[in-house]
Amino acid sequence: MERKQFIRTLSFLAFSGPMAWAACSKNESVAILENGEDVTVNNSCSVTPSETAGPFPTKTPSSYTRSDIRKGDNLGVNMAALITVANVNDNCNPLAGALVDIWHCDVDGNYSQYGDTQMQPSNYQSVNWCRGRLVTDENGLVNFQTIFPGWYMGRATHIHVHIYDASGQSLLVTQIAFQDSLSDDVNTNGSQYGYKKGISGYTYNSKDNVFSDGVDKEMATVTGSIASGFEMKITIKVEA
Repeated sequence: MERKQFIRTLSFLAFSGPMAWAACSKNESVAILENGEDVTVNNSCSVTPSETAGPFPTKTPSSYTRSDIRKGDNLGVNMAALITVANVNDNCNPLAGALVDIWHCDVDGNYSQYGDTQMQPSNYQSVNWCRGRLVTDENGLVNFQTIFPGWYMGRATHIHVHIYDASGQSLLVTQIAFQDSLSDDVNTNGSQYGYKKGISGYTYNSKDNVFSDGVDKEMATVTGSIASGFEMKITIKVEA
């Protein structure tokens, strides 16, 4: 794996192949190194915190029902984004038939559907990459094919998520966080995949204006490597 191990557990697991996430207890997963401090992931059956949709929400989400949301320019480390939706009102059992919209920036920190503004000078108003919608299966699961997101000033790496019930009623707007060491690794060693900005000026989770209140219920589990690609998993809990 490039440069350093990006997932650290409370006790290191020694084996060959991709890194893995190890469970510690029913409500806690492995600890992640964040700015030199361990962060414990909370897997309890409680609603995932709501977050802002941000300045770049999808304008017509129902138009983008698709699993592959990659830009098509061969930039970015490929990442399978497996999102499970669970219903806290049903003992956190999977929620089938939910609508899951996601959107995130490209390797340069830009969003499609927006641009030509002070916040984002690059104009991508006429394109729709890195945005998509899927319906959860009987296991409450959707699987998007995307890339590891880039970053922009003031924010840590993240993916936006808006979940609706089958009738289109909004259940939750939230964001998915990534471990600092993984973001550091990709942006330090991923230049051949288009990550040219490096890590200078990057905002870590604890300093992020959205995640500064904690990321223990929004942290993704990621396995793989820059060279082989990543698989991201997260369970988002809603009241349905």
